[in-house]
Amino acid sequence: MSARRPSEKQQDRRRKITELVMAEGTLRIDDLVATIGASAMTVYRDLADLESQGLVHRNRGNVSAASSLLYEAASEYRLPQNQAEKEELARAVVELVEPGQALVLDDSTTGVYLARLLPERAPLTVVTNHRGVFDELRNAPGISLICVGGDYLPWADAFVGGMALDALRNLRVDLAIMSVSAVTDGICCYPQQEMVQIKKAMLASAQRRVLYVDHTKFERRALHAVAPVEDFDIVIVDSKTSSADIEVLRDRGALVEQAGNARGVAPGTDRAGRA
Repeated sequence: MSARRPSEKQQDRRRKITELVMAEGTLRIDDLVATIGASAMTVYRDLADLESQGLVHRNRGNVSAASSLLYEAASEYRLPQNQAEKEELARAVVELVEPGQALVLDDSTTGVYLARLLPERAPLTVVTNHRGVFDELRNAPGISLICVGGDYLPWADAFVGGMALDALRNLRVDLAIMSVSAVTDGICCYPQQEMVQIKKAMLASAQRRVLYVDHTKFERRALHAVAPVEDFDIVIVDSKTSSADIEVLRDRGALVEQAGNARGVAPGTDRAGRA
């Protein structure tokens, strides 16, 4: 006998629960019950269903956001995760940036760590749809900052939609620097289609493309393809990334460097490093 399909009212309530948890990162379940306005039993039943789908985790009276095939956790929740790895990646990628360049940075929280280092490469023009990156750079000397507007997504702390896409399609930058939620069989993936469209527009606007991902990205899956790794001019991985994962990327033709050893690619060279 097949499971009964949730009613429209249940679906709307669970969607609201998911959005609240994604926006906050972690919530007390009692607070969630009060906000939703349903009975505690109903909310606990909804949370059990959402947890079975891999969207949230319950622990000692709290509920936390979890990444899945369909959702990415809130930006505030992701920012402190794997901090050492993100700092390592940022230090490696900033070496690829030359003064005078125009860059576009996506909504990835690693970009916040990179933004903190960019003033040392000033003067620069930085384009972003991520409010976290914008906040890091808005008072930075030597940084000309362009924030791509549009529909604001609180969980991502970023802008998406037609206005954002139109703005990106009218820009041409030297470097697109981005991360993704997952790298599966050499394909970069992300849970939400609306963010995938933004990332693709950023890639199309750039002369050179840089991907930076930590080792956890190879352990995850996400629903929508952004691009194969070989579409990037260089892929930077952290020092904890396994040789097997790196080999998969290189077998696809990607130029891969591990943080700590990243030499980058000089301007005017191809993916193999030839002039």
